Amino acid sequence: MPQQVARTTDTGDGIVAVDTLYMRPSLDASHLVMSGGRAAFVDTGPNSSVPLLLDALGQYDLEPGDVDYVFLTHIHLDHAGGAGALMQELPNALCVIHPRGAPHMADPAKLIAGTQGVYGKEKAFELYGNIVPIDARRIVEAGDEDSFSFGGRDFRALHTEGHARHHYCLHDPQSRGVFTGDSFGISYREFDTGNGEFIFPTTTPSHFEPTEAHKAVDRIMAQDPEKLYLTHYSRVDDVERLAKDMHGCLDGFVAIARKHQDRDDRQALMQDDLFEFLSDRLVAHGFDGGRDTMWSLLRFDMILNSQGLDAWLSWLEK
Repeated sequence: MPQQVARTTDTGDGIVAVDTLYMRPSLDASHLVMSGGRAAFVDTGPNSSVPLLLDALGQYDLEPGDVDYVFLTHIHLDHAGGAGALMQELPNALCVIHPRGAPHMADPAKLIAGTQGVYGKEKAFELYGNIVPIDARRIVEAGDEDSFSFGGRDFRALHTEGHARHHYCLHDPQSRGVFTGDSFGISYREFDTGNGEFIFPTTTPSHFEPTEAHKAVDRIMAQDPEKLYLTHYSRVDDVERLAKDMHGCLDGFVAIARKHQDRDDRQALMQDDLFEFLSDRLVAHGFDGGRDTMWSLLRFDMILNSQGLDAWLSWLEK
């Protein structure tokens, strides 16, 4: 693979955020975790991120053979699209996947079809390329509360639904942190202000379920974390406030969906209202970048989140 220089951020505790450069900088992070000369990746980004992840290893004097695990919090392709290609470069690694997601990474045909259903065939290929299957013999299913050790460091898997039924988080006692995937929402560093980090849920298609999403936040907080590592985007610290904000935003998103439930054009109406809801919260948070900047950073999420809320409403109507 061609050499590319990774943009990395050392967050302490042997944890490095690697910008996968999915769609734009600082949107999507893979986390390289190091301990005792061994390493693991938590989420991978898409295929295009693989050279960056390999470069990140070199930046920290690690070889591909030093990686013991690739943890996929769930199999949405911004988190897992590059896993098959990455595994081909890591001779000793096992890939840890939720039991509901594991079959679809060994045979990604349904995963690809579902992604094409959301984005369209051409856009899906542009974003993710050809999805490489993972040898089933190198897949380990992550049961709830299962532990995984590398270099003297222990991770514990916590099943968390709400965003996706094939989602788990990873509790890392060494850092007093949790790798949350999408179960604790999105916090873009561009929205940080003097009031701290800003956060909002991600309700993308097709398994959003608000009751379970609230439970996921509570289960993460039950680990008494000092910090959280989000895929979008990396470390946040003010976890008690952010948990309250997540619960409030989840309720706000559901209220917006309910408001437009009987409208034929509900997806477009929800998209507009979601943006107004979050832009108001951003102004209250002290963000002074203006609406154009807000829209440029939130547009893609507003489209996907309105699709996810629409899918949830359709499920309720069955």
